Order: sequence, then C-alpha cells, then structure tokens
Amino acid sequence: METQYKYNRATISESVSFIGVGLHTGKTTQVTLKPSVDRRGIYFVRKDVSPGTGVIDAMWYNVSDTTLSTNLSNEFGVSVHTVEHLMSALRATGIDNIKIEIDGPEVPIMDGSAEVFVKTIQGIGKSYLAKPKEAIWVTQPIVITEGDKFAILMPHSVPQVTVCIDFPDTVIGSQCYSLKMEGDNFADDVAYARTFGFSEQIDALKKQGLVQGGSLINAVLVDGETIINPEGLRVENEFVRHKVLDAVGDIALAGVPVIGHYYAYKAGHELNNKLLQKVFSEPSSWSRMNLKDGEDEFSNIEDMHVDNYSELAEKPLDAVSVKKIASI
Repeated sequence: METQYKYNRATISESVSFIGVGLHTGKTTQVTLKPSVDRRGIYFVRKDVSPGTGVIDAMWYNVSDTTLSTNLSNEFGVSVHTVEHLMSALRATGIDNIKIEIDGPEVPIMDGSAEVFVKTIQGIGKSYLAKPKEAIWVTQPIVITEGDKFAILMPHSVPQVTVCIDFPDTVIGSQCYSLKMEGDNFADDVAYARTFGFSEQIDALKKQGLVQGGSLINAVLVDGETIINPEGLRVENEFVRHKVLDAVGDIALAGVPVIGHYYAYKAGHELNNKLLQKVFSEPSSWSRMNLKDGEDEFSNIEDMHVDNYSELAEKPLDAVSVKKIASI
C-alpha cells in the first residue's frame, strides 16, 4: 500500500489525541489530530478562542517567534507555540493533510522528543487522497549565515539533514550527525532524542516566562560536564540528534517536502526560518512539482559535493567553504 500510493497526498486514518504540559507556558493542553482532505494541508485550530479566529496554517510565513521554540500566529494574533516536534513527526511519517485541534496555546512537550507522535501515527496508519503529493527540489545552493553560524540547502537526490553543534566547556562539546529522510530512519534514529537545556540558564528563562513546564521528565538538563537526569542519555549523541529533529520540523513549514541536503552549523529555529524565507524569495533556486514528475525530472540531479559528502557528518565546514557554496 505504501509503495502503491507513494505519489498521493496522505492524511491519518483516524483521529487521535495527546494531553500534556507545554514546555514554555506550563499549561496542560489537549491536541487532537484529525484526518483532513482540506486543501490547506497541515493546519492548527485553537478551540479555546473566538470562533473564526483560531485557524493557523503550518507555514513558514506564519512563524512569529523563534525564542527556544517555533511559534506560529495568524492575522488575529492567535498563536500556537512549540510546533516543531509535532511537525517533524508529521514530515517523517509522510502526512500532508491534517487538522490539528488544540485547546490551549502550546503543543504538549510530552517526553521532550517526537517519539510518541511518530509511534502513534505509525500505529493508526495513513489514508491516501486522490491528490498528487508535491515536493520542492533544490536546484541551486541557498545559504544563510550569521557570524559563525550557517544553514544551507544544497541540491541532493534524496532529502538529507546534517547538523553540527558546538557547546564548549560542557558535556556536549562538538557533535555532528547526518540523517537521510528515507524509510524509518527518522523513527529509528532521531525521534526519541529529547530537548535539552542548561541549569545555569533556568532561573533567567523562567523570569522571561519560558520553560515554565520544563522538568527532568521532558528535557535533558546539563550542568557543565554533568547530565542531571538520573537515567542519563538515551544515546551518546542525543543532543545533536535532537537538533536534527528540530530542523526537520522547522523545514517542514515549507508546506511540502524539500528534496535537498540541509546542512547547518550552530543553527536554531531563527536561522531555519530565515533559510525558508530565503528559499521562497529565490524561486530560481528550486522547482516545485508533483512528486512523481519531480522524480522523473530530477532523477539524475547532480549531488553537490563539498570535498566529500561523508565528511559533513564528521566535522563542520569552514567559513571559506561556506562562502564558496554561497557564491555558486
């Protein structure tokens, strides 16, 4: 069935609900995923606001804040916070159409990862629509830089996400991880990776109204060279795997799958959204078409090698290499 309908848009086969606390608001909310054939694709509906004001399309142009999470808002000022984990799960499971009802301001953080979303969606299965699935093929490099941080989309024959992070003087240190968005790779290798924070920042963040719902149940807490959580990490490089998870969710706000190699160093939600802004301001750098037509059109697309692609998963590019890509 999956192969037979791979070129069709998909929704979930039945409704399912999740209840939990919001990481930043600390408020308990219920989010219900419902099958949808609506042309909108993926969209949120706030059920606790005035009728007609609660619809928010899950799109890059509705991103209103990127402080430690990705938040969406509509023209009425109604918002939904911390959408990235749920969005990554929807992207990884191939969901194109879905109505997301929520009775509060923030998507529940659950255990700090996307695992419960992914496993639940996999469990209930998908329903395929009589509508073609679309995708964006990156045909020219698209680059965003800020100081030593950068995020790049490069031509590549399959969707791939490579992230490098650097937190000196902590147990995290420098880490890189690369994931091909194929099959169950995301579910098996990334979905379980939890969000993380630093003990010395907690008080200041709470004074800003953030991390009100944070705990050792839904986040990994780092104190210098120590992991505070008694159970430790789920995998040694859980930190960078979570950053890959975040990137998948942020880039999913393009509205359709992006076929290319996303490569980033020290990037976060803000830089990811700026990258999408640049993508849609440079339409000559990509093509959007039905998935089947695109696979035929770009079956021989030349992957952009920067020295050697395999090396990208081991160390970040230097500034000279990034500038070289940006000039192509």
